[in-house]
Formats: sequence, structure tokens, C-alpha cells
Amino acid sequence: MKGGIVPTLRKALRRALAVLPRERRFALYRSFVDCDPAPSDRLQLKIAETREELEACFRLLHDAYVSSGFMKPHPSGMRVTLYHALPTTTTLCAKWDGEVVGTMSLIRDSAFGFPLQAIFDLAGVRAKEGNIAEVSALAIDPRFRKTGGAILFPLMKFMYEYCTSFFDTRHLVIAVNPNRIELYESLLFFRRLTANMVEEYDFANGAPAIGAWLDLRHAPEVFEQAYGAKPPRKNLHAYFTRTDLANILWPQRRYYTTNDPVLTPDLLDHFFNVRTDGFANLDDHKKRLLHSIYDLPEYDAVLPRLSTPTGDGRKNRRWSRYSFKCPGYLTVAGGGQQVRYTMQVIEVSKYGFQAKTEKPVPMNIWSDATIKLGWHDISTVKAMAVRDHINGAVDLYGFELGEPDLVWNKFVSALTAGKTHGDLENATRFMV
Repeated sequence: MKGGIVPTLRKALRRALAVLPRERRFALYRSFVDCDPAPSDRLQLKIAETREELEACFRLLHDAYVSSGFMKPHPSGMRVTLYHALPTTTTLCAKWDGEVVGTMSLIRDSAFGFPLQAIFDLAGVRAKEGNIAEVSALAIDPRFRKTGGAILFPLMKFMYEYCTSFFDTRHLVIAVNPNRIELYESLLFFRRLTANMVEEYDFANGAPAIGAWLDLRHAPEVFEQAYGAKPPRKNLHAYFTRTDLANILWPQRRYYTTNDPVLTPDLLDHFFNVRTDGFANLDDHKKRLLHSIYDLPEYDAVLPRLSTPTGDGRKNRRWSRYSFKCPGYLTVAGGGQQVRYTMQVIEVSKYGFQAKTEKPVPMNIWSDATIKLGWHDISTVKAMAVRDHINGAVDLYGFELGEPDLVWNKFVSALTAGKTHGDLENATRFMV
């Protein structure tokens, strides 16, 4: 009896709200906000990185999706997608007394793109400056869905800070059920990608979906207008931008890398070969993309076999590239004077880097580049701008390095030591 009452009440509430003008509805939604600036220390927010944490996240997600009709039950009892296999995807989790009670995944752009781009056009968002991440795989334990956002708001706070401070992300995109889109529009001011609803979204078992995006660079001013005058527990602007939650366990990074991969060969094998057949049913194109991403020998045994092998793909690369975000400057000497150009390095490799500059830099001239690779790691090397207007960006340059110094060589050695955040920590643990 009770199982039928709750959905009926929800439908009745939605119908009642639907007759209100849009702004009245949105104001009402915002009045329900309850964000505790000092949650219980029983709550911990962190990146899911162990087998147990990832399994708990995937089980919670599976049960939420099955109960909502977004997927059919899977024998593993988990919802694990190909995007979870990528080192550019980070799964966040909320734990209560050590038990996972909330999760969401952040999917950065990669060779696989985003799940929602199969049905929504992202050209308008891609045309804007800044990296994009799709917020996906959100699930809250049913026991905490009626507690005024005790898990949801801290998880969203964690997501906001992680994206703006650690994940080098400016734009968030989502694909959600029409019944939930107004919550994102009213509380977080997401804007729809298109006026039309997609009737069938294969990634959610054919359920309808609406796409939306949020520009995180302008979000604080929008939040302040809506929430600035509200009391602390209803002020999402202060909660997102000024509150320091002691419950968040931030990743510890020696270098200014911008993502936190956790999937070892054993974990990939466990989730995509043993517990599910996630790798077995991929077409050859996707298999090749996986091999190009995990281009280290220790991953070969767990990745899906190619039907038409073409040799060792690692030989086709001169060197691997790594997403980065760190400050630096270029000093160019000439005519008896020196000119300094401020840079933000966004990608590095063994013998080069890409950087954004505040003003045009001279091409094909060897200069001194000083780059802060981490909190205590500063490299000074000879560099020369050899490419400009990369991907159409007037402020993005490609630089070639001369002979790397000791700091740069140690840094590259650490990055090439493995594919996970743990590998990087181990590789740098005893460096001086």
C-alpha cells in the first residue's frame, strides 16, 4: 500500500506546482534548500578509489537506476559503463559511518566524448572557452533522500569545488529526466541545451531526457543574486564559494595535474572482464581507443583483444601527453632588453608543452621558460613557440623544449610511471 502512496503524492505535488508561474515555482524550490555548513563528522566525502568503494558506488547507482526504470537489472548488481573505465572520469562518493550513501561521476572530454553528445548538440558549449565535464551517475541511498539534502548538498558542494579547483572544468553538462530538470534550473541555474525534450535516451534505457549546461565561471555571481541575502542554511552561494567543509578528503597531489585516475589493471579487469562483460562487446574502434589511452604494457593483458592487431600502438607515439594546469612565464631577450610573458600551462609531454598566454609571444625564438610544476617543483628550461592558434584559440601556443632540466625529467618520469593517482604518489614519494 505504502509503495503506491508515495509515487501518487509525488505526481499530485508535481501537478500542483505545474500550475504556478515558472518564477514562483523556482522560488518555492529554492525555499526548500537546507545546506548545513557544519555536517556531522560521520559524513566523509572523497574520491572513490578502492575496489570496495567503487563497487558500493556502482551498486547504489544500479539500484537507483533500476527503481527509476533507467536500466534493467544486471546480474552483477552494478551499473558500470564504459565511461567509468576512463582515467579522465572521477567518481565521487559520500560515506556515512564508512558506508557509501551517495555517488556521482564527473566525465571529462576524451576520445570517447560524452554520453549525452549522442543526442544533444554540444557545439555551442564547445565554442566557449574552457573545459567541459558531464555530471552523471548520481545516486543517493534511499535512507537519506528525505533528510533535507543531508547527503545531496554536501555531494554537490564537493562536486563544485572539485571541478573549479582540481578538475580544471569551466562548463558542466547534464542529461536528466524531465521530472528533475527544474530542480537543476531553479537551484543551480542550469540552462537547457535545447528547448525540446529527447523522447528516448539510450543511455537511460530509452527514458526521456533534457540536456542542460552551467558555466562555472559565472555561477558565483548568479548564485549571489539568488541566495546572497538568505540565512546561512539556505545560502547556496556562501555554501559553494566560502564554506570550508572539513568532511571533504581532498586528493593530495605533488604536481598540478588535473585529474585523479584510480583504475589499476586489476580494477579494470575486475569491473569490465570479471564482474561484467563491459569490454567483451566493444567494437574494434572503441577497443583501439582504449589501447591508445592505456598505452602501458601492464594494461595489455586486461584490455580487450583487437580483431585486427596492427602492432604495438605505443611505437606510433613520440611521447605521451598529460593534462595539466600550472603557472609559468616566458622570458624573451632581444634588443638589449627582456620581455616577460605570463603563461598558464595546460598540457605537458617529455619534450614540450601547450600554454595559454595573456599576449602574443614571438615564434621560433629560443627563450627561458620558468614553470611551477607543483608546490615545491619549479623547472627552468629553454623553450620555443612552434605552433600558434591551436584549435583556433588565439592565445594557445605549442612549445618545444630544449634540454629538460632535472626537475622536468623527474616530473616526466613520475607521470610515465603509471596511470593512476596512486602511481604518481608512489613515484614521487622519495623525490627531493
